[in-house]
Amino acid sequence: MAVLDAPAPPVPTAPLARPRPVAPAARPRRARDPFVDVVRALGTLGVVLLHWLMAEATWDGRTLLVGNALGHGAGWLVTWLQPLALLFFAAGASAGYQRSATTVGGRGWGGTVLARLRATARPVGAFVGAWALAVAALLAVGVPDDAVWRMARMAPQLLWFLGVWVVLMALTPLLRSAWQRWRWGALVVAVALPLTLDALRFGLPGELTGGLAWANVLLTWAAPFLAGIAYAAERSAPRRPVPDPAAGPLTRRGARLALAAGALAAVAATVVLVAAGPYPLSLVGMPGDEISNLGPPTAPVVAHAVAQVCLVLLFRAALVRRAATGAGARAVGALARRSMTVYLWHLTAMFAVVGVALLGLGQELPVAWGADWWASRPVWFAAYLLVLLGLVRVFGRFEDRRRDAVSGRGQRGGSGTA
Repeated sequence: MAVLDAPAPPVPTAPLARPRPVAPAARPRRARDPFVDVVRALGTLGVVLLHWLMAEATWDGRTLLVGNALGHGAGWLVTWLQPLALLFFAAGASAGYQRSATTVGGRGWGGTVLARLRATARPVGAFVGAWALAVAALLAVGVPDDAVWRMARMAPQLLWFLGVWVVLMALTPLLRSAWQRWRWGALVVAVALPLTLDALRFGLPGELTGGLAWANVLLTWAAPFLAGIAYAAERSAPRRPVPDPAAGPLTRRGARLALAAGALAAVAATVVLVAAGPYPLSLVGMPGDEISNLGPPTAPVVAHAVAQVCLVLLFRAALVRRAATGAGARAVGALARRSMTVYLWHLTAMFAVVGVALLGLGQELPVAWGADWWASRPVWFAAYLLVLLGLVRVFGRFEDRRRDAVSGRGQRGGSGTA
């Protein structure tokens, strides 16, 4: 009993480890929304193909005359495929997802915009710097001044998109708040504003609204941009998890009927506006037209943008399925990684091929829409593509750095600008 009652010897224990501070759990990064990548890819491809179809130039040894192959015959019909609304919708969706992540993470939107601008400055700076060097080199080797400066003036025209994007990015919190407060009313106002300004432009006399009409460069593209923000806001709402990227509220029958009706009404409005005038048939600027439907954007372009947004949302599930596997997935993935580089350099690729043919080899371009023109399109397009792939390989590294600068921020819509 004495043994049983004796206190047990102390059990040796290891010294207590000093508790380590527990790091806060990292917020899981959301998956990319494949639909945004698909829309951006469609928009990028549309811009590239439309510009490559426009190639028309003559060289008499002293003067380079540049036309537009789509300005002949029924070529204006092709311009109705211009996809700028898709690029701004994708940009708006990307900004909307980024805004949602910024709100959750507690970061300021101004810092996010600055980060995107610094990242975008790399591919744009490389583009501008390379063109400056190219101009100096071409002039030094004896390429005629008129041809060099004509190309140098045309290449940077693509940068207008980035100027509008910067302003809309800065306005994203305001636009997102407008959607959250007024919902569809905000979209109706966004469409009505450029239509009203265009009506004033052609309804009031003289120069009264001439300068004011250029506000439509911002107001017109704010409409699809806001639609993208609205799409991202609904998709990122916590109340309705959507595990299947091809599922969601847009598959409901009522929403699909509304989108189909909206697309048909917008297309009909575009046709009526162009038929009634004073608008030209082409939805882009053409040589010889008194006005351009894009400079600044007019009412037909606004209606056309509404139609495009309705159509891509209507066929969202089918587009996502197409981009999920096989060649579609590879193409969309490649363009998602290089959309900015392709956008910036596709005109340069065309200029290089046409310049070598005209100035270097002394060839003439086929007459637009003739048998030779149609038969030679695959050859010319293959040459454009080959040069573009080389440019993308050289300058794509600047977009890699751009993506690194904006990655890891939980953005579901990707980091692409366009």
